[in-house]
Amino acid sequence: MGKFVNSVSVAALLALAPLAVPHAALANDKLDELSKSDENWVMPGKNYDSDNYSKLTQINDKNVKNLKVSWQFSTGLLNGHEGAPLVVDGKMFVHTSFPNNTFALGLDDPGKILWQDKPKQNPAARSVACCDLVNRGLAYWPGDGKTPALILKTLLDGHVAALNAQTGETVWKIENSDIKVGSTLTIAPYVVKDKVIIGSSGAELGVRGYLTAYDVKTGEQKWRAYATGPDSDLLLAKDFNIHNAHYGQKGLGTSTWEGDAWKIGGGTNWGWYAYDPGTNLIYFGTGNPAPWNETMRPGDNKWTMTIFGRDADTGEAKFGYQKTPHDEWDYAGVNVMMLSTQKDLAGKERKLLTHPDRNGIVYTLDRTNGDLVSAHKIDDTVNVFKTVDLKSGLPVRDPEYGTRMDHLAKDICPSAMGYHNQGHDSYDPNRKLFFMGINHICMDWEPFMLPYRAGQFFVGATLNMYPGPKGDRQNAEGLGQIKAYDAITGKFKWEKMERFAVWGGTMATAGNLVFYGTLDGYIKARNSDTGELLWKSKLPSGAIGYPITYSHKGTQYVAIYYGVGGWPGVGLVFDLQDPTAGLGAVGAFKKLANYTQMGGGVTVFSLDGKGPYDDPNVGEYSAN
Repeated sequence: MGKFVNSVSVAALLALAPLAVPHAALANDKLDELSKSDENWVMPGKNYDSDNYSKLTQINDKNVKNLKVSWQFSTGLLNGHEGAPLVVDGKMFVHTSFPNNTFALGLDDPGKILWQDKPKQNPAARSVACCDLVNRGLAYWPGDGKTPALILKTLLDGHVAALNAQTGETVWKIENSDIKVGSTLTIAPYVVKDKVIIGSSGAELGVRGYLTAYDVKTGEQKWRAYATGPDSDLLLAKDFNIHNAHYGQKGLGTSTWEGDAWKIGGGTNWGWYAYDPGTNLIYFGTGNPAPWNETMRPGDNKWTMTIFGRDADTGEAKFGYQKTPHDEWDYAGVNVMMLSTQKDLAGKERKLLTHPDRNGIVYTLDRTNGDLVSAHKIDDTVNVFKTVDLKSGLPVRDPEYGTRMDHLAKDICPSAMGYHNQGHDSYDPNRKLFFMGINHICMDWEPFMLPYRAGQFFVGATLNMYPGPKGDRQNAEGLGQIKAYDAITGKFKWEKMERFAVWGGTMATAGNLVFYGTLDGYIKARNSDTGELLWKSKLPSGAIGYPITYSHKGTQYVAIYYGVGGWPGVGLVFDLQDPTAGLGAVGAFKKLANYTQMGGGVTVFSLDGKGPYDDPNVGEYSAN
C-alpha cells in the first residue's frame, strides 16, 4: 500500500521548470482564488465550502426557458457517469467510468481533443466493484512554478495518477488500494494545500476504510488515517472530542468491536469532502460497517458512520460524531458535506457543516468543535428512527424496523440506498436554503450468516426495494424527490416528487435557479424560491452526475454528464432480472429501462444555444 508504481519524466519536468519557486501555500491560495471565479469550476463542489453554488445570473428564472444545446461530447463509454467535469482557464477536463479515461477539451473549439489519457489497469477490478464501474471526478492543482499544473485522478484498480494538465503526460502514479482484498477507488481526489486527499471503497467486501494524504507534487504518502482500529491508526488528536466527550474519545476503535472484527469492519469513504482554511480541517464521512448483517458484529462499531473533522496537515482527528452507532441498514455516511455561516435560533452566528445522511436525517454541526446543532428528518416517512436526541447525539430507534437474525423486517424507510446517497447537493447563501436530491425508497431486509473471504462480497442480507409511501408502489415509480431545506428551522420551503431517485445532486445559482439531472434522462431547472419547474431538456441517457456552470467569453454555460448507471442502474447496465440482485436495486428500478438506455458523455447548454460553432468556420479544415 502506498508503494510507488512508476514515475514518469519527473526529473525532466523539474529541469524544464522555471527557477522561481513560490511558497507551497500559494498553490492552495491560487486554487481557492480560481474556485471563486465565474469562469472556472476547479474542484468537486465548486469551492472549499462544497456548496455547488454559482454567482452567475446571465441565465435566470426569466430566460431559462431559452436554454438550448450548445455542444456535446461523447466519452465512448457506457457505464454510469457520476460527478462533473472540471473547467479551468478555458479548458474542460472530462472523466469517465472504468477504464477511467480523461479528455482535455478547449472551450473555443471543444470538437478537438487537446489530449487524452487512457490508462491500462487491472481488469479484475471490475469484478470487485460494488455498484457499477463509476468514478466521481477529477481534481486540479495549479502548479507552483516548479511542478506543473496537475490533473489528479483515481483508477478503479486502486491507483492514483497525476497528469500534466497541459500535456496529459503522467507525472507520478502510486497504488493506494489493493483489489485482491476488494479495495477499489471510485472517489474524486481532493486537493488541499500541497496535498491530495484520497479515500477508499470496498466495505461490501470487508475492506477496512482509510483516508490518505499524498504530496501532490511527488505522490509521497504524508499520512493515513483509518476508520477502525487502535487510536494510533485512527490518528486521534490528544484533545479528540474534548468539546463533546459523550461522543466517545479514546480506545473505541477496537473496544466497540468483538475481537478483531474491526480489521474487516468497513468504514470506507468514497464520497465528498469540504475544507475550512480557518479551522484547517477537512470534513468527510466514513461509511457502513461490514458485514451488513448486524448480528455478526456486536457493539457500536466505531468509527464507521462518522462525520470527522481532521487536520489537513497531520490528519489528526479533532472531532468525530457517529450518526448511526451499530448500523443495521447499510446507511453509509459518506454523503456530501456543505459549509455555511448562519445564525442559529438564538441569533448566534456559527460556522456550520450540513450533511444529508443516508439514514434519513439531515445533520448540522458546528464545524469548529463538532457540536450537534440540528438533526431533522429528510422526509416525514423516515421510520427507523423516531428522532435524534440533540443532547446525546444518539438516534432513537424504532425496534420494529431492526434487522436482527431470524426476522424478515418489512417496510423499512429509508432503504439501504438511503433517502440520500452519493449526489452532491447545493446551498444558496442568499436564500439560506439547501437544495437536496432525494431517494424515496423503502425495503424489506432478511439477514443471513456468511464467512469472510478476502476479495469476495461480505454482505449477509437479502433486500427487496420499492418506492416509499408517497410513491406509486404498484407501478414502481415515485422513487425520488427534490427539496429546499432550511437547516436552522428544519423546515422544507418546497418539495417535489420525481419518477426516479434524484441520484446525481443539484446546483444552485444566483439566477434564482436550481438545476439537476434525472435518471430517466432529463436536466431540469426549478425556481429556487417556489420549486416551480421552469425548463427541462432530454439528454441522450440518464443523469447520475450533477450540473456545473461557467462563463466563457461572456457567455454562461451549463454542463452535465449523461450516462445512466451507478447503483440504481445496475439492473439496466448488467441486464439483471432478479429483483433482489444489485443489492436490492434491480427491483426498485425495474421500470428504468423503459425510459433510458446506456451512453456516456457531456452536454453543454447556453441561452439560444450560443457557442463556439456560431461561426461555422471554427474547427474547419484548412489546407493553408
